[in-house]
Amino acid sequence: MKKRILSLFCVLVLLAGALPSAAALQGEAARAADALATLGLIETAASGDYGLNEPASRAQAVVLLVALAGARQEAENDAWISGFTDVPAWARAEITYAAHQGWASGTTSTEFRPDSAVTANAWFAFLLRMLGYSDKAGDFTVSGAAVFAQQIGLAARGYSGGLTRGQLYQSAVDALTFPYKDGGATVIGRLAEKTPSVRAAANALGLLETTLTVRQAADRLTAAVFRIDLYEKQKNVDKGTPTSTASGFFISADGMAVTNYHSIDGGIYATATLSTGETFPIERVLYYDPEIDIAVVKVSRTTDKGKTTSAFKYLEMAGTGDVRPGDKVYSLGNPLGSGLAVSEGVVSATDREVPGYAWPCVMNTADISKGSSGGVLMNVYGQAIAVTTGAYAQGNSMYLGVPVDPVMEADLTGKGWTLQEVVNAEQAKVEQARAENDK
Repeated sequence: MKKRILSLFCVLVLLAGALPSAAALQGEAARAADALATLGLIETAASGDYGLNEPASRAQAVVLLVALAGARQEAENDAWISGFTDVPAWARAEITYAAHQGWASGTTSTEFRPDSAVTANAWFAFLLRMLGYSDKAGDFTVSGAAVFAQQIGLAARGYSGGLTRGQLYQSAVDALTFPYKDGGATVIGRLAEKTPSVRAAANALGLLETTLTVRQAADRLTAAVFRIDLYEKQKNVDKGTPTSTASGFFISADGMAVTNYHSIDGGIYATATLSTGETFPIERVLYYDPEIDIAVVKVSRTTDKGKTTSAFKYLEMAGTGDVRPGDKVYSLGNPLGSGLAVSEGVVSATDREVPGYAWPCVMNTADISKGSSGGVLMNVYGQAIAVTTGAYAQGNSMYLGVPVDPVMEADLTGKGWTLQEVVNAEQAKVEQARAENDK
């Protein structure tokens, strides 16, 4: 069912496709270095020069890794012998400990190559293992570690090639608020539990806050949102020319995702393109309701190029039970098909009755545009409360979100339907209604 309301709208702050200036990057790196120094994870540079543009070495990366794990003392006490013959004294304890834990490995059984530049893939492989992920178990591959880190939200942006110290520090700061794979705590949470001085510094830096700024929401949660390309005819599929674009967001690590029903209506094939640029086919529709304008789909864990991933970044759902007018909200989506973007606003009304919608909508001022249909409207805790769906055609800052509450109550364990089967079922309903009217 097509809605009579304008389906999405206005220019957002683009997160993809716009590169920050060198000065901006330098500023980010300096702030990251200062934050790590404040936490005691790296040494404070007396001169104020952290060598941010210098290549980061493998030894420096591992020393920082052990510090992030809060395992410096354990490293000093570890009597295990690594067998590496080229490790300098200043990094020997950390490299030995990281090798013993299986977080880092040498280039050979006797060489670690501590002075060599650390690559993005090597660094994120070290970091992922420390967090409980395993390349041996198939969670990621070393050659794809940086992309996987971005895909699950560990890395706020894409990294490749050799890392500078500034990039190493920025990625380490991003990792502070990322949870261990077991879900028990974040990196900074565990550090704060072990060391009172770290807790005090983390509080001062705002790293233990449960609420997110719009910048933090963008950095940490963009990976959970994707662009949908919808194809209504086989000729469109064959030519690779989508009929329309929309948005969606993951609600489980295995690929369950939410979007608007009208974002997939009439399509026989659809794909989800992530912030990494990787594209995954949409396999099934697990739940849909045209009257509410909401749908839950299952995204394949294998890309259109045959690469398989073990997990996606996803959002928790909170629903609208605790939402009140005046609450700050953030939207993430794919406006105008131009790339993932973020905006912020406030809730104007929590239960606005809107013609064409069977469920009261959340009206808010977080800008969205055409293509944002199916994106997420979230609270300041980064939890999904609604699906960005439309706006009043006449009015200012009167954007609408369909509450995720029906999804929270739905049975999503069934096999579901292919997109073609949904098209067939809805066409059958139309024909049946037409036949009954003709009686």
